[in-house]
Order: sequence, then structure tokens, then C-alpha cells
Amino acid sequence: MSPTDLLRAQHNALVDLVPIPPVADELAERFAAAGHRLYLVGGSVRDALLGRGVNDLDFTTDAHPQDVLAVLAGWADAVWDTGIAFGTVGARRRGTTVEITTFRADSYDGVTRNPVVAFGESIDDDLVRRDFSVNAMAVELTGPRTFVDPHSGLAALHAGTLDTPATPEESFSDDPLRMLRAARFV
Repeated sequence: MSPTDLLRAQHNALVDLVPIPPVADELAERFAAAGHRLYLVGGSVRDALLGRGVNDLDFTTDAHPQDVLAVLAGWADAVWDTGIAFGTVGARRRGTTVEITTFRADSYDGVTRNPVVAFGESIDDDLVRRDFSVNAMAVELTGPRTFVDPHSGLAALHAGTLDTPATPEESFSDDPLRMLRAARFV
């Protein structure tokens, strides 16, 4: 087994130790039945790895917002689409809040911190746009559970370091508010 294969196997074994709430499994079944992929992503994964309670779940998917609304129909206790222009649909089920965002590959105009939203094609497109590598980890839920960590967020979490998936210059110029988030994390 190559070192890369060993690391991938270790990461995937880690997934078995991450508590995934039943609501996430229910949602994953619905997305899979509709032919879409669903990933638990961002702070939800980071907090689960740190052993913190996770009440608000963040997901990313290849499903576009109208498809997400269709998947949620008849399942969610409440649905809101305030972020739909950015590809995000929110819902609540049995007291758990979920946000589901279509894969994104944002670009910034360099003048404002508001992105020009473009839907991405892959989980990698989505993760590279995130603020920090510790928030750029995901767990695929619709197939065999797979840990996705292309920017070494797990290593950064273990080391207690904060870095960006893209270059810091690109990340912080895209959204200067990320500097304040960095201070809050520290």
C-alpha cells in the first residue's frame, strides 16, 4: 500500500468515528434517491472532529437550488430560500437546522466582498473557495462514507494552525472579513 493509499484509508477510517446525526443520514438517502450527491461540509465537519455538538448542519451538493427544494418537499418541517440567489436553501427537521448549498466556484470583483456566484462542478471546486482549510473538509454521505480533505484541514486542525485553501493573498483580498474570522478562531 502506498503512503497516499494508507493516508486515504486512515482518513476514511476516521469517518467511522465522526458522529453523523440521523437527520443527515435521512437527507442523504433522499438526495441519493434523486440522483444527487450530498456532503456534510465546513464547520459541521470541523466541530464533529473536535467532539463538539453539531446542531446546525451545513451541506453541499451537486443539486441546483430548485432540485434541493424538491428533495426537501415533504421531509422538512420548514424551508426557507433567503439565500437561494447564492445557491443556499435552509430547512429544519425535528429541531435541527440544515443549510444546503449547491457546489460553488465563486469569483470576486476585487471591489466588494460579495461574490459573483457560479455553481461549481465538483466538491473540490467548492472546498477551495472556503475561508480556512479547517473548514474545507467534507464527508460524502450519499455513497460509501468518504472523508474529503484536499487542503490538509485535518492536519491543520491537529496542529492548531489556521491557513487558507487558496493563497492567503487571494483568500483575504476576496473577502477581507476573513481576517476577522481568523482572529475569532484564534
